Amino acid sequence: MELPVGLQYDEASPEWMSKADNAWQLTAATLVGMQSVPGLVILYGSIVKKKWAVNSAFMALYAFAAVLICWVGWAYQMSFGKELFTFLGQPDVALSQKYLLAPAFLGKIPNATMVYFQFVFAAITLILVAGALLGRMNFHAWMLFVPLWVTFSYPITAYSLWNPNGWLSKMGIIDYSGGYVIHLSSGVAGFTAAYWVGPRAISDKERFPPNNILLMLAGAGLLWMGWTGFNGGDPYTVSVDASLAVLNTHVCTATSLLTWLVLDIIFFGKPSVIGATQGMITGLVCITPAAGVVQGWAAIIMGIMSGSIPWYTMMVLHKQIKLLKQVDDTMAVFHTHAVAGSLGGILTGFFCDPKLCRLFYLVDNWQHYIGLAYGFHDGRVKAGFKQMGIQLLGIVFVVVVNVVTTSLICLLLRRIVPLRMTEDDLQIGDDAIHGEEAYALWGDGEKFDGSKLSSVHGMDDFGVPIKANAVG
Repeated sequence: MELPVGLQYDEASPEWMSKADNAWQLTAATLVGMQSVPGLVILYGSIVKKKWAVNSAFMALYAFAAVLICWVGWAYQMSFGKELFTFLGQPDVALSQKYLLAPAFLGKIPNATMVYFQFVFAAITLILVAGALLGRMNFHAWMLFVPLWVTFSYPITAYSLWNPNGWLSKMGIIDYSGGYVIHLSSGVAGFTAAYWVGPRAISDKERFPPNNILLMLAGAGLLWMGWTGFNGGDPYTVSVDASLAVLNTHVCTATSLLTWLVLDIIFFGKPSVIGATQGMITGLVCITPAAGVVQGWAAIIMGIMSGSIPWYTMMVLHKQIKLLKQVDDTMAVFHTHAVAGSLGGILTGFFCDPKLCRLFYLVDNWQHYIGLAYGFHDGRVKAGFKQMGIQLLGIVFVVVVNVVTTSLICLLLRRIVPLRMTEDDLQIGDDAIHGEEAYALWGDGEKFDGSKLSSVHGMDDFGVPIKANAVG
């Protein structure tokens, strides 16, 4: 086989490649992959009602595998390859040895590493979409939804915002590690798909307790720690910017978790474990578009806001806005990802430090990448408002793309296969869908009377206490 120019079989580490950068990039990618497998597999399988544990976990595992095949087959090049349109690349295979062993766009890691790193981001986006659909989507419909969405929706936002040739990238939008491309996209797409799929069974909406909160925390912990690679890997080099991004990520997340916890105690009297987990997630999501371009004090402010604003939309506005009440969003991805992702993008436009932006983007462009706060401070108010405008434009673009593409995919699929399970299957759950159950020990899971247990964060309706059965 022909190798890239200058690369021989005895040159496993060519001069252009940085061993340190490549090692960190592969490590960061694996950390992100572990957020999905096993992180979200465990979290989904344990936070749902017992009868949906297997189905929920397997939706995540299937998506991880299916996305990879689509990614190397055509979707990676549609996201990061040669331009087809200003918002989309040309579909092409990303498996040839000549391509994979050549240097990636910064010239210090091979394309094989870049393809792998970007794959785990695409995969977790689909898995987050699944969170809105747990407990009722027809698994065969999900099997078709995943490759269609990663082909016709994800590459549009990835190319537009992350590819240097993308139109929003050229405008100077700041999305450090996927607050828009991953979290806003998954939140909007999940909510849209939930609208088309329809709600869970009435009995599940009325009573949907986690089957294993301790295991849920294990999955949440993997999600949190894996975010070190999620945000720390995006400079594509071992840099001080990567270190700052990692620290800011954890500072914001801890602040958000504690803020959410305090609000739960003040308004509901109990420190909810599920609520704290939601606060953790909103903190992770909010800091993602800003991780390496804001200072530590800004990360704390962002944590306070990500622990309070999504809390308010979930616990208060959710009960007042008709559309939010009508759509059955099982894992509240609209609040934890769409709201928190939008919030992070806006706050990025306000707090991004132009000096840190130049470290990340490796450009000395004083017309872009300056937060509004620094615009006021440095006398460049016009540039600061311009950055805020670009951030808001990005939100509108991502929302419109995901509402349209997700709706079209769902409308197409329901002509082929029902989007929602039958009522009989909804009553039975895992055994009807897969012929398998998560916990054979407890049988039907109704042996423990948990009538005195309740959580304001029960997954039936946010903010309405439910009676929880510990293993149901």
